[in-house]
Amino acid sequence: MKSFVAVFVGFAAVAALSLGVDMLLHLTGVFPVWGKVMSDSMFGLATAYRTAFAIWGSYLAARLAPNRPMAHALWLGGVGSIVATAGAAATWSAGPEFGPRWYPVALVVTALPCAWLGGKLFLARAGK
Repeated sequence: MKSFVAVFVGFAAVAALSLGVDMLLHLTGVFPVWGKVMSDSMFGLATAYRTAFAIWGSYLAARLAPNRPMAHALWLGGVGSIVATAGAAATWSAGPEFGPRWYPVALVVTALPCAWLGGKLFLARAGK
């Protein structure tokens, strides 16, 4: 159960931070109102903070893991890959308001490397 909780908390943290920053940037006018087309540079910004959050969430999952912290970080990366792939499939032909096609691909491609980096950062900090 502790393993499930570690991965779940990491996932919930990444999701909450990502969606929270999305909402904040829309509310403050950095991003256009919901449903309007955003520029590639705005999707680049979203990719950057989502990448940082994925690394941090994987670090958190490793930190909370009862054992094998890297495995827990990578499990989170696997879950992230599955969720990002489902999102890419759902929005692939949905229209320009869902962004350029490189954006969901970037989220799929970066999920496991971010998880690995988060796990490595935890291991380095823990002296392992």
